[in-house]
Amino acid sequence: MRGPALLLALRALCALSALRGSARAVNNSGRWWGIINVASSTNLLTDSGSVQLVLEPGLQLLSRKQRRLIRQNPGILHSVSAGLQSAVRECQWQFRNRRWNCPTSQGPNVFGKIVNRGCRETAFIFAITSAGVTHSVARSCSEGSIESCTCDYRRRGPGGPDWHWGGCSDNIDFGRLFGREFVDSSEKGRDLRFLMNLHNNEAGRMTVFSEMRQECKCHGMSGSCTVRTCWMRLPTFRAVGDVLKDRFDGASRVIYGNKGSNRASKVELHHLEPENPAHKPPSPHDLVYFEKSPNFCTSSGKMGTAGTAGRACNSSSPGLDGCELLCCGRGFRTRTQRVTERCNCTFHWCCHVSCLNCTNTQVLHECL
Repeated sequence: MRGPALLLALRALCALSALRGSARAVNNSGRWWGIINVASSTNLLTDSGSVQLVLEPGLQLLSRKQRRLIRQNPGILHSVSAGLQSAVRECQWQFRNRRWNCPTSQGPNVFGKIVNRGCRETAFIFAITSAGVTHSVARSCSEGSIESCTCDYRRRGPGGPDWHWGGCSDNIDFGRLFGREFVDSSEKGRDLRFLMNLHNNEAGRMTVFSEMRQECKCHGMSGSCTVRTCWMRLPTFRAVGDVLKDRFDGASRVIYGNKGSNRASKVELHHLEPENPAHKPPSPHDLVYFEKSPNFCTSSGKMGTAGTAGRACNSSSPGLDGCELLCCGRGFRTRTQRVTERCNCTFHWCCHVSCLNCTNTQVLHECL
């Protein structure tokens, strides 16, 4: 009896170890986002000789490779943090009228337990944060804030019959390369979640790249536009967020694919396939997910959802921000509040502005 009991105990121990290892792998995914809550102008030093001073506490959240990339590129930590802040603001703007409104916390798990799932919202988080880093780093290069990169000067010479390349193009190639090395290094494994996160990370970077636009400046006598000097400029991050939000709405549900060929490389062997065989495979620009989203209606510590109770809603809207959908059919309460604000401001020469105080009554609707 002792032999079978010992075998069962060993099997249970192995299963427990596997579960713990899986949990650690999930929790480490996106762990670097936590630097947004500890990074500030006081500890983001650009002097390469002083980088060791900022290893506490924020860089403890980074992997060894990520810390090495920070040390190799003085000044880039501030850019990474700024990109994360832009990503959080954009996420909350895009989902401000949805049941899930991209809530964040001040702890190391910035986006909460939703990142441990494989739903559409998870896909958007990974894509927008990856895009934020790429966008911020590329812009910082052209601004001279990072010692290891500058403007993209590869475009030089004639570009057309009446214009030529010049100026300072945003260094999107450096931003994409650094973003891939830095962001993707936090992903470990070869399972479906690993492939999904890497795909969505790349989709975010691809969106920034594909939305680059050409800007030009005219040169000529008396303001004429005889010749133009042009360069490549990053899109606004709002434009990036709008594109990724559209791709969120049209995201592809995928499954784990295996070509099953001994000759295939490791990269080719494991890939994503559409869950519905009739659908085309997702493109590098598409967002992908593998499980249905929670309804986000009620608060759940296990699911990591805050619910919609107390959220403001629009009683006259039939859309997602309307009280019927946002409140999940539970109804809503109506209250009024008086708001005083400055109005009818007049500028007096020189230099004074006088305003009146106007009091208005606002009607607010909140989900039960």
